[in-house]
Amino acid sequence: MVPATTEATAAGELPHILVVDDDRRLRELLRRYLAEQGFRVTVAANAAEARARLGSLAFDLIVLDIMMPGESGLDLTTALRREGGVPILLLTAMGEAGDRIAGLERGADDYLSKPFEPRELVLRIRTVLRRVAAEPPAVPREVNFGSLRFDLERKVLRRGVEEVRLTAAEAGLLDALARRPGIALSREELGRQAGGSRTVDVQMTRLRRKIEADPRFPRYLQTVRGRGYMLQPD
Repeated sequence: MVPATTEATAAGELPHILVVDDDRRLRELLRRYLAEQGFRVTVAANAAEARARLGSLAFDLIVLDIMMPGESGLDLTTALRREGGVPILLLTAMGEAGDRIAGLERGADDYLSKPFEPRELVLRIRTVLRRVAAEPPAVPREVNFGSLRFDLERKVLRRGVEEVRLTAAEAGLLDALARRPGIALSREELGRQAGGSRTVDVQMTRLRRKIEADPRFPRYLQTVRGRGYMLQPD
Protein backbone atom coordinates (compact mmCIF):
# COMPACT_ATOMS: atom_id res chain seq x y z
CA MET A 1 0.00 0.00 0.00
CA VAL A 2 1.30 3.46 -0.87
CA PRO A 3 1.18 5.61 2.28
CA ALA A 4 -1.72 8.05 2.11
CA THR A 5 -1.81 11.76 2.92
CA THR A 6 -4.88 13.71 3.97
CA GLU A 7 -6.08 14.19 0.40
CA ALA A 8 -4.02 12.00 -1.90
CA THR A 9 -1.54 9.16 -1.90
CA ALA A 10 2.13 9.74 -2.53
CA ALA A 11 1.56 8.59 -6.10
CA GLY A 12 -0.85 11.48 -6.62
CA GLU A 13 -4.01 9.36 -6.55
CA LEU A 14 -7.01 9.89 -4.30
CA PRO A 15 -7.00 7.71 -1.17
CA HIS A 16 -8.95 4.51 -1.87
CA ILE A 17 -11.50 3.55 0.81
CA LEU A 18 -13.25 0.17 1.13
CA VAL A 19 -16.66 0.46 2.86
CA VAL A 20 -17.98 -2.85 4.23
CA ASP A 21 -21.55 -2.82 5.60
CA ASP A 22 -24.56 -5.07 5.09
CA ASP A 23 -26.93 -2.05 5.15
CA ARG A 24 -27.34 -1.20 1.45
CA ARG A 25 -28.76 2.26 2.15
CA LEU A 26 -25.84 3.23 4.37
CA ARG A 27 -23.34 1.72 1.92
CA GLU A 28 -24.61 3.85 -0.93
CA LEU A 29 -24.84 6.95 1.25
CA LEU A 30 -21.20 6.55 2.28
CA ARG A 31 -20.14 5.78 -1.28
CA ARG A 32 -21.60 9.05 -2.53
CA TYR A 33 -20.57 11.19 0.43
CA LEU A 34 -16.97 9.98 0.60
CA ALA A 35 -16.61 10.40 -3.16
CA GLU A 36 -17.79 13.99 -2.80
CA GLN A 37 -15.15 14.50 -0.11
CA GLY A 38 -12.30 13.48 -2.42
CA PHE A 39 -11.94 9.73 -1.90
CA ARG A 40 -12.10 6.80 -4.27
CA VAL A 41 -14.68 4.40 -2.84
CA THR A 42 -15.36 0.69 -3.29
CA VAL A 43 -18.13 -1.06 -1.34
CA ALA A 44 -18.80 -4.60 -0.10
CA ALA A 45 -21.90 -6.04 1.57
CA ASN A 46 -20.14 -8.59 3.78
CA ALA A 47 -16.79 -10.08 4.74
CA ALA A 48 -16.70 -12.46 1.78
CA GLU A 49 -17.17 -9.59 -0.69
CA ALA A 50 -14.57 -7.56 1.21
CA ARG A 51 -12.03 -10.37 0.84
CA ALA A 52 -12.71 -10.53 -2.88
CA ARG A 53 -12.15 -6.78 -3.23
CA LEU A 54 -8.96 -6.96 -1.16
CA GLY A 55 -7.69 -9.77 -3.36
CA SER A 56 -7.68 -7.61 -6.46
CA LEU A 57 -7.42 -3.98 -5.31
CA ALA A 58 -5.19 -1.93 -3.01
CA PHE A 59 -6.86 0.20 -0.34
CA ASP A 60 -5.64 2.97 1.94
CA LEU A 61 -8.29 2.37 4.62
CA ILE A 62 -11.25 0.08 5.40
CA VAL A 63 -14.48 1.37 6.97
CA LEU A 64 -15.88 -1.82 8.48
CA ASP A 65 -19.20 -2.54 10.20
CA ILE A 66 -18.93 -4.83 13.22
CA MET A 67 -22.40 -6.40 13.12
CA MET A 68 -22.76 -8.33 9.86
CA PRO A 69 -24.27 -11.73 9.06
CA GLY A 70 -21.71 -14.47 8.72
CA GLU A 71 -18.18 -13.38 9.54
CA SER A 72 -18.34 -10.35 11.83
CA GLY A 73 -16.34 -7.18 11.45
CA LEU A 74 -14.33 -8.10 14.54
CA ASP A 75 -13.40 -11.49 13.11
CA LEU A 76 -12.49 -9.95 9.77
CA THR A 77 -10.34 -7.37 11.56
CA THR A 78 -8.46 -10.14 13.35
CA ALA A 79 -7.87 -12.01 10.07
CA LEU A 80 -6.76 -8.89 8.19
CA ARG A 81 -4.31 -7.94 10.91
CA ARG A 82 -2.55 -11.29 10.41
CA GLU A 83 -2.18 -10.57 6.69
CA GLY A 84 -1.24 -6.90 6.48
CA GLY A 85 -1.50 -3.41 7.84
CA VAL A 86 -4.34 -1.67 5.97
CA PRO A 87 -5.88 0.77 8.49
CA ILE A 88 -9.35 -0.21 9.76
CA LEU A 89 -12.03 2.10 11.13
CA LEU A 90 -14.85 0.15 12.76
CA LEU A 91 -18.50 1.21 12.67
CA THR A 92 -20.41 -0.07 15.66
CA ALA A 93 -23.89 0.21 17.10
CA MET A 94 -22.51 -1.08 20.38
CA GLY A 95 -22.33 1.56 23.11
CA GLU A 96 -20.42 -0.36 25.74
CA ALA A 97 -16.80 0.66 26.30
CA GLY A 98 -15.81 -3.01 26.49
CA ASP A 99 -17.09 -3.64 22.97
CA ARG A 100 -15.16 -0.66 21.60
CA ILE A 101 -12.03 -1.79 23.40
CA ALA A 102 -12.46 -5.26 21.89
CA GLY A 103 -12.32 -3.71 18.43
CA LEU A 104 -9.11 -1.85 19.21
CA GLU A 105 -7.60 -4.99 20.74
CA ARG A 106 -8.32 -6.87 17.51
CA GLY A 107 -6.20 -4.33 15.64
CA ALA A 108 -8.64 -1.60 14.54
CA ASP A 109 -7.15 1.88 14.23
CA ASP A 110 -10.31 3.75 15.27
CA TYR A 111 -14.04 3.28 15.78
CA LEU A 112 -17.20 5.32 15.36
CA SER A 113 -20.54 4.57 16.97
CA LYS A 114 -23.78 4.55 14.95
CA PRO A 115 -25.61 6.78 14.30
CA PHE A 116 -22.86 9.20 13.31
CA GLU A 117 -22.36 12.43 11.42
CA PRO A 118 -20.76 11.74 8.00
CA ARG A 119 -18.51 14.75 8.57
CA GLU A 120 -17.11 13.11 11.70
CA LEU A 121 -16.39 9.93 9.74
CA VAL A 122 -14.42 11.97 7.17
CA LEU A 123 -12.44 13.69 9.93
CA ARG A 124 -11.60 10.36 11.53
CA ILE A 125 -10.57 8.84 8.18
CA ARG A 126 -8.26 11.76 7.46
CA THR A 127 -6.79 11.56 10.96
CA VAL A 128 -5.97 7.87 10.53
CA LEU A 129 -4.48 8.45 7.07
CA ARG A 130 -2.26 11.25 8.39
CA ARG A 131 -1.09 9.04 11.24
CA VAL A 132 -0.30 6.16 8.90
CA ALA A 133 1.57 8.45 6.50
CA ALA A 134 3.75 9.66 9.36
CA GLU A 135 4.66 6.15 10.50
CA PRO A 136 7.38 4.02 8.88
CA PRO A 137 5.79 0.96 7.23
CA ALA A 138 5.76 -2.10 9.46
CA VAL A 139 7.51 -5.07 7.89
CA PRO A 140 6.88 -8.54 9.36
CA ARG A 141 9.89 -10.73 10.03
CA GLU A 142 8.21 -13.74 8.43
CA VAL A 143 5.40 -14.31 5.95
CA ASN A 144 3.48 -17.61 5.95
CA PHE A 145 1.53 -19.06 3.03
CA GLY A 146 0.37 -22.66 2.94
CA SER A 147 3.12 -24.90 4.33
CA LEU A 148 5.76 -22.32 3.40
CA ARG A 149 7.52 -19.67 5.52
CA PHE A 150 9.63 -16.87 4.10
CA ASP A 151 12.13 -15.20 6.42
CA LEU A 152 12.41 -11.58 5.27
CA GLU A 153 15.57 -10.90 7.25
CA ARG A 154 17.54 -13.83 5.83
CA LYS A 155 15.55 -14.16 2.56
CA VAL A 156 15.18 -17.87 3.21
CA LEU A 157 12.14 -19.93 2.16
CA ARG A 158 11.21 -23.08 4.06
CA ARG A 159 8.60 -25.78 3.56
CA GLY A 160 8.21 -27.24 7.01
CA VAL A 161 11.79 -27.69 8.22
CA GLU A 162 13.23 -28.08 4.71
CA GLU A 163 14.80 -25.08 2.98
CA VAL A 164 13.59 -24.39 -0.56
CA ARG A 165 16.62 -23.36 -2.60
CA LEU A 166 16.17 -20.01 -4.37
CA THR A 167 18.40 -18.10 -6.73
CA ALA A 168 19.30 -14.54 -5.77
CA ALA A 169 16.82 -13.20 -8.33
CA GLU A 170 14.02 -15.48 -7.08
CA ALA A 171 14.71 -14.50 -3.47
CA GLY A 172 14.69 -10.81 -4.42
CA LEU A 173 11.38 -11.20 -6.24
CA LEU A 174 9.75 -13.08 -3.36
CA ASP A 175 11.15 -10.59 -0.84
CA ALA A 176 9.58 -7.64 -2.69
CA LEU A 177 6.20 -9.39 -2.82
CA ALA A 178 6.36 -10.62 0.79
CA ARG A 179 7.02 -7.11 2.12
CA ARG A 180 3.69 -5.96 0.65
CA PRO A 181 1.40 -9.02 0.81
CA GLY A 182 -1.94 -8.62 -0.90
CA ILE A 183 -0.67 -5.66 -2.95
CA ALA A 184 -0.12 -5.89 -6.71
CA LEU A 185 3.37 -4.71 -7.73
CA SER A 186 4.33 -3.75 -11.26
CA ARG A 187 6.92 -5.67 -13.29
CA GLU A 188 9.12 -2.57 -13.30
CA GLU A 189 9.06 -2.33 -9.51
CA LEU A 190 9.70 -6.05 -9.11
CA GLY A 191 12.41 -5.95 -11.75
CA ARG A 192 14.55 -3.77 -9.53
CA GLN A 193 14.54 -6.63 -7.00
CA ALA A 194 14.97 -9.47 -9.50
CA GLY A 195 17.81 -8.28 -11.67
CA GLY A 196 15.91 -6.43 -14.40
CA SER A 197 12.28 -6.05 -15.43
CA ARG A 198 12.74 -8.22 -18.52
CA THR A 199 13.48 -11.24 -16.32
CA VAL A 200 10.50 -10.89 -13.97
CA ASP A 201 8.15 -13.18 -15.91
CA VAL A 202 10.86 -15.83 -16.23
CA GLN A 203 11.72 -15.65 -12.53
CA MET A 204 8.04 -15.77 -11.60
CA THR A 205 7.54 -18.93 -13.65
CA ARG A 206 10.50 -20.58 -11.91
CA LEU A 207 9.38 -19.40 -8.48
CA ARG A 208 5.87 -20.77 -9.01
CA ARG A 209 7.32 -24.18 -9.85
CA LYS A 210 8.99 -24.21 -6.44
CA ILE A 211 6.02 -22.86 -4.47
CA GLU A 212 2.71 -23.72 -6.11
CA ALA A 213 1.01 -27.13 -6.06
CA ASP A 214 -0.09 -26.42 -9.65
CA PRO A 215 1.92 -23.57 -11.24
CA ARG A 216 -0.69 -23.27 -14.00
CA PHE A 217 -3.27 -22.20 -11.41
CA PRO A 218 -1.25 -20.32 -8.77
CA ARG A 219 -2.78 -19.93 -5.33
CA TYR A 220 -0.18 -17.65 -3.75
CA LEU A 221 1.82 -15.96 -6.53
CA GLN A 222 -1.05 -14.39 -8.42
CA THR A 223 -1.11 -12.38 -11.62
CA VAL A 224 -3.18 -9.18 -11.38
CA ARG A 225 -4.23 -8.24 -14.89
CA GLY A 226 -2.92 -4.88 -16.02
CA ARG A 227 -0.97 -4.35 -12.79
CA GLY A 228 1.65 -7.06 -12.22
CA TYR A 229 2.05 -9.74 -9.56
CA MET A 230 0.93 -10.18 -5.95
CA LEU A 231 1.66 -12.54 -3.07
CA GLN A 232 -1.67 -13.60 -1.54
CA PRO A 233 -1.11 -15.27 1.88
CA ASP A 234 -3.71 -17.59 3.43
